Amino acid sequence: MDMSMRARLRDGDQAAFEQLYDESARTVYNHAFRLIGDWSAAEDVVSLTFLEAWRLRHRIDADGGSLRPWVLGIATNVARNLRRAARRHQAALARLPRGEAEPDFSEELVQRMVDAEKVAAARAAFGTLRRPEQDVIALCVWAGLDYAATAEALGIPVGTVKSRLSRARRKLAGEPAAPRRQVAGDRDPAVRLPRRNGR
Repeated sequence: MDMSMRARLRDGDQAAFEQLYDESARTVYNHAFRLIGDWSAAEDVVSLTFLEAWRLRHRIDADGGSLRPWVLGIATNVARNLRRAARRHQAALARLPRGEAEPDFSEELVQRMVDAEKVAAARAAFGTLRRPEQDVIALCVWAGLDYAATAEALGIPVGTVKSRLSRARRKLAGEPAAPRRQVAGDRDPAVRLPRRNGR
């Protein structure tokens, strides 16, 4: 570079600075990579080097040859500072107390979603049953009562509990309804006929 280029850089000539960048960026990048050994960090060094060069442009001697040594000197300092900052960062991280590993809730969340879907489906199916069938399902299946205890709870015969439960299970399984037969004690008559002749 000639003296006029140095003078232009000192005066803040943007075109001269762009020329310096075009001529030196690749050299700075390779130099930074050799110092640091990391391509990404080398890119950071290039950016910071030319920011620093712009800031320090007033220090350029009017006399001299290539500005390459000056730019590489800045790059060397920048790379050193980045390495120092990285070491400090790693040391600070190493001093932090080790946290306990956070449990992975993803499987539990998926299981809860599946369970919620099953419960919703069961509630929908339960809603299709008649009230007496719902009662025996709720007591025999959900509450775990046996036939006798369910009969006692509902005030109906054990045979009625069995027939209602069987009917409810068939409905829930999607089987066609069996022909309905009156089970003894399944229903109380709605109206009692009056007795005749004392009978």
